[in-house]
Amino acid sequence: MIFGYIRVSTKEQNEDRQIIALNEYNIPDKNIYTDKQSGKDFERKQYKKMLKNIKENDLVIVKSIDRLGKNYEKIIEQWRIIMKIKKADIFVIDMPVLDTRRGKDLVGTFLSDIVLQVLSFIAENERDNIKQRQAEGIAAAKAKGVRFGRPPKELPQNFVSVYKKWINKELSIKEAGKACDMPAATFFYKVKKFKNTTFQKYGKNPKKYTRC
Repeated sequence: MIFGYIRVSTKEQNEDRQIIALNEYNIPDKNIYTDKQSGKDFERKQYKKMLKNIKENDLVIVKSIDRLGKNYEKIIEQWRIIMKIKKADIFVIDMPVLDTRRGKDLVGTFLSDIVLQVLSFIAENERDNIKQRQAEGIAAAKAKGVRFGRPPKELPQNFVSVYKKWINKELSIKEAGKACDMPAATFFYKVKKFKNTTFQKYGKNPKKYTRC
């Protein structure tokens, strides 16, 4: 039996290139397994299902090593499971040297293992580099004053008047929240932020404050 494995990191990513590549090998549709999640580990529903169905002398085909996974040690572990425990073969389309059907003697296996470890390391290293570049980009943007996340919501027009009534104990926290059309906990959070950030600045004229 021939199996094909496809992986994309998110549901929004397109797996068409991998499907086209696997179609060249006449793999039955029922034997093609697709996961749409991160390659950081192998806790993937379809991969586990495929692994369970693999038998001795079967063949697993993937387009590239990073489609199998992104974690160096875990890729090596799964490679061993498929080869040593399942006694099946693996073929990586983009790297023909990673074809365990060839060179099953000691030298062939040794060379295949070396290439696998190097490529797995590169895949994991690239993932780490991407994370580092993202972190550096975010830090640089923040240094320039770029704000991330949703913009702050405007306070309701009656917030200041309700706040004063709550301070004067004319309203309970629950009644104040209801008057501002928000949960009591949210009202209390807004009050704390209101007092800690801008109320000191606009204490004499708190109506100037519109955002929290």
